Amino acid sequence: MKSLILSITLFASFACYSQDEVTYPYPVNYFTLQVEGQEAKMAYMDVRPTKANGETVILFHGKNFNGFYWKDVIPFLTAAGYRVIVPDQIGWGKSSKPNLHYSFFMLANNNFQLLDSLGIDKVSVVAHSMGGMLATRFSLMYPQKVKKLVLENPIGLEDYGAFAPYTSLQELYTGELNQTYESIKQYQQSYYPVWKEEYEPYVKAQAAQLKDSNYAQIAMVNAVTYQMIYEQPVVYGFDSLKIPTLLIIGQADRTVVGKKSLTDAQKKVYGNYPELGKRTQQHIKNSKLVELPGIGHIPHVQALNLYKQHLLTFLKNNQK
Repeated sequence: MKSLILSITLFASFACYSQDEVTYPYPVNYFTLQVEGQEAKMAYMDVRPTKANGETVILFHGKNFNGFYWKDVIPFLTAAGYRVIVPDQIGWGKSSKPNLHYSFFMLANNNFQLLDSLGIDKVSVVAHSMGGMLATRFSLMYPQKVKKLVLENPIGLEDYGAFAPYTSLQELYTGELNQTYESIKQYQQSYYPVWKEEYEPYVKAQAAQLKDSNYAQIAMVNAVTYQMIYEQPVVYGFDSLKIPTLLIIGQADRTVVGKKSLTDAQKKVYGNYPELGKRTQQHIKNSKLVELPGIGHIPHVQALNLYKQHLLTFLKNNQK
C-alpha cells in the first residue's frame, strides 16, 4: 500500500510528458483546457488538404498508441480533400497526463472542446481499438457533431467486466512499472498474424515512454485508463447510435481485455472478432460491416491499401 501511496504522490505532481523521441509526421499543436480544475495541454495535428472538399475527419487512437500511427492514413485523406485532425488524448502521447478521474465522457468532452476551438461544426470520426469506445461515447453525447462513424477493430464490443476477473489498481500499476521494450513488442506482435520488421516503429512509439523521467506518473495513467476500459463499457449504447457507421473488422483479431486471466475455454469464446463484428452490426442501425480475412487488430497498418479503399468509399458515399 505504501508503494501505491508513493506512486499516487508522484502521479499527482503533474508534469507534461513530451515524448520527444517520437517524431510525428506533421507539426504538433497544443490546445489548453481545464479538466477537473487542472490545466492540461492536448496535442493534436491539424493537416489541411491542398484542395479542400469542405469536410473534416478526426482520428481517435487506441490504448497502446498515439497520433503517430496514423502517419500513413493522413496523406490519403488529405489527398481526397479532407481536413484531418489527429489528437493525442489527454493521458497519451504528447498530451499532458494529469491526475484525473479518466472517463470516456471526459475524453469525449475534451474532443468536443477542441473541435469547437477550431471552428469545426461537424466531423466524420474514424477510430481504432480503444478509440472505438471513445468514438461511440462521443457519438452518443454529441450526435449533432458527427456526420459518419468508422470503427476499425474497436475494443469494447463486449462487456469485459462480465467475464474477465477484476484487477486492482495496485496490480495494474505494478505491471506497468515492470514494462520493458521486449514486453511491449511481444504484446504488439499479437496484433498481427505474421510479424514484420516494418511494424517496429509502432513499438518504438509506445516504448519511448519507458525512458521518461516521469514514468511513475505515466505508468499510473496507463493503469487508470486500463480500469476505465474495464469499468466503462459502451456496448450497451450501440442500439442508440443512429449515425451512418462503417465497421472494419480484421478477422484474425483476437484482442480481449484481461486475456491473460481467462481460462482456455473462455479464450475460445471472447475476443472473437468475426462474431463480434456481425453482432455489433446488427445492433447499430444504418451500419455496414466490412470483413477483412487474414487481417489482425490494426488493418490500417497491416493492409493499408485495402483499408484506404473501404474507408474512402464510405466517406465519399452520400449516405444519409
